[in-house]
Amino acid sequence: MSPEDCDLVFSFVSAPGREKEISRGDILRHFDTDDGRGLGLHLLREAINDKAPIELEAAIIVCNIFGFGAEHLALLVGLVYEVWHQQHENVVSMLGKLKDPGATAAMHHAATWIPDYLDWDENRALAVKAIWGLGGTPGTEAERALLGLREDGDEIVREEAEAQLRRRNA
Repeated sequence: MSPEDCDLVFSFVSAPGREKEISRGDILRHFDTDDGRGLGLHLLREAINDKAPIELEAAIIVCNIFGFGAEHLALLVGLVYEVWHQQHENVVSMLGKLKDPGATAAMHHAATWIPDYLDWDENRALAVKAIWGLGGTPGTEAERALLGLREDGDEIVREEAEAQLRRRNA
């Protein structure tokens, strides 16, 4: 993805005091496709192959604009373990929306691992998002992961795991 492609995608994101500059249709026309979901998958693969952090951020935006599903699962799971990017929270949020038991090990990893760039985060946002994702994931494997996290050395991780177990069993 070129810098111009990234700039176009980033201009879709609104910020306080700034309106979106482009539409979904503008993105599709720019990339000469009518399949936004397929575009997101293609851009995600390309960013991962190139280990390109900025392009990955843009690809994740495209995936969130046009949707993502089971065909994205393996790529997203792999990204949880990668250290070349800083999109772990976004990736974990996407996995949480998929609610696929195939992401359980990656979500557990994200709940217990602190990337260097998040070492400052005392609120453990990555861990909390991963635990919420596990809480919404069906199956005994996700429940076992939450039970294990209840014993974690970090108070936030323990409390969030306990809260998700209560929610699952309500």
